[in-house]
Amino acid sequence: MKAVVIGLGSMGKRRVRCLQALGVMDIVGVDLRADRRDEAAQRYGIRVEAELDQLWTSFAPDVAIISLPPKAHVAAMHACLAHRVPFFVEASVVDDGLAAVVALAKQTGVVAAPSTTLHFHPAIAEISRIVRSGRLGKISNVMLHSGQYLPDWHTYEPVSDYYVSDPATGGAREIVPFEMTWFTELFGFPRRVAGQYRKTIDIAGAEYIDDTYNGLFDYGTFLATITVDVVSRHATRRLTINGDKALLAWSWDEAAIKVFDGATAQWTEFVYQMEQAEPGYNKNIGENMYIDEIRAFLDAVAGKAAFPNSLEQDHRVLKLLYALERSDATATFQAI
Repeated sequence: MKAVVIGLGSMGKRRVRCLQALGVMDIVGVDLRADRRDEAAQRYGIRVEAELDQLWTSFAPDVAIISLPPKAHVAAMHACLAHRVPFFVEASVVDDGLAAVVALAKQTGVVAAPSTTLHFHPAIAEISRIVRSGRLGKISNVMLHSGQYLPDWHTYEPVSDYYVSDPATGGAREIVPFEMTWFTELFGFPRRVAGQYRKTIDIAGAEYIDDTYNGLFDYGTFLATITVDVVSRHATRRLTINGDKALLAWSWDEAAIKVFDGATAQWTEFVYQMEQAEPGYNKNIGENMYIDEIRAFLDAVAGKAAFPNSLEQDHRVLKLLYALERSDATATFQAI
């Protein structure tokens, strides 16, 4: 198999590692920046190019990985579709013509796999199993907090040097759909949402972005509250699900999901294994979920199984983000 990785920043290099871990060695990496091309060539031994256009015919890739800044996703997806090349694309945050891409992908039948990384996190998989088993009973409320500190994302470059400093693709704004992809897969979409988002502290290079998002999701029979921020000095991901039979609590620092059974007044722990993280990354961001994600993409291309996310679903999640932002502007609930 031949793969082209479009974009050789942090995520592009990670996807090269994923492909190589899965035995795909015929890879061309594309990036306008010479420093990124040089680093990828030296670290991974891949061929690198500055331009993509000629590779569609000269290299003729079987698959493409789009790891560009979010504002460049739509153009890259159109290029893949024009050449009938199946593609995987990182999480979207900008709805700038995605509907047309959705329609074209459906028309051409080209495999299109939008990222759903946390679907492959062992804790999320176990939480999904527990919730769907009915062990918690009737759900009353759900609370999720996903917090990180933006300068910790790329310790090797200033925040101002990459897309998270752009208001349209700011770090917190990007993480909302990143979290909502797995959240809506498990709980479905709410009937209506209310939200607030703000710039709350000063981060060098992030002067113009909103760093904190709060959402209230009305599911009719239960409520959910979501906080996403890039101001947490300690990276955290915490979840509480209250049911009438049991309570589920998870903090990714503990590598275990805890369930308190109301009938027995006992805690049960579901321990999971997180594989080693790449040097320089948080210990809870193991490479295994990214490798599993690319494996699922390659399996979809091979016709073995459908990829667990779709462009239609990805677009719907983006609309949820936009509804949350409209709620803040209008001080009203927004129907979904």
